[in-house]
Amino acid sequence: MKAMILAAGLGTRLRPLTNTIPKPLLPIAGTPLIVWNLLLLKRHGFHDVIINLHHLGPMIEQAVGNGSKYGLRIYYSHEPVILGTGGAIKQAEQNFSGEPVLVLNGDTLFELDLEALCAFHQRRQAAATLVLRSDPDAARWGVVEVEADDRIVRITGRGRTDAAATKPRMFAGIHILNPRLLRDVPKGMPSSIIDAYVAAIQRGDLVAGYELTGYWSDVGTPERYAHAEHDATSGLIRLSERLPTAPLV
Repeated sequence: MKAMILAAGLGTRLRPLTNTIPKPLLPIAGTPLIVWNLLLLKRHGFHDVIINLHHLGPMIEQAVGNGSKYGLRIYYSHEPVILGTGGAIKQAEQNFSGEPVLVLNGDTLFELDLEALCAFHQRRQAAATLVLRSDPDAARWGVVEVEADDRIVRITGRGRTDAAATKPRMFAGIHILNPRLLRDVPKGMPSSIIDAYVAAIQRGDLVAGYELTGYWSDVGTPERYAHAEHDATSGLIRLSERLPTAPLV
């Protein structure tokens, strides 16, 4: 399975920091955020990563390179116009080799057993698996409603119309999708991948929820960026475990 990191955003909520540096390159404990996520992917057995680029994209490409210093192969998908999550994944589809792909938001810092997530997705034979978390502010992010068997029935109120008993969750911006879900996503046009997930739910396809109980932070505002930096330096998230035994060159 390949992975994709969504890194094209403008980072408007983090201005003026992101006027001169793209959000994925903001340092956490002295290392760019995107590098921590690349190291996590490597730690869990991934070899090929696609990164989409727009805002200050050349800076990301120059910093990360071809991935060899992380033991990875990195491919870039350039977006002259920001395509949103759906359009970005659709444009990069040719890199997936027809297999499921793990997608990460480029502005999140988290701890998760990605191998267990992939095994869950394969075991459930899901069209898509969304990583979810319990959050008292779930309504602010957009509620994902999940049945007891981990089947997602509605996302922000859209999906199945029956009154199933559900538990509210928040989407953590980590997901696995089968490329067949991209058939109806328009190529070269901005769109949200959530629309494809809602359509799959309405068709009766299994869109599963996978619970994240470990550390998670959205590094999307100056306040949350400061919190993530504090959490990393205080050891609340153990980023040092991702570092290779040999130094990065």
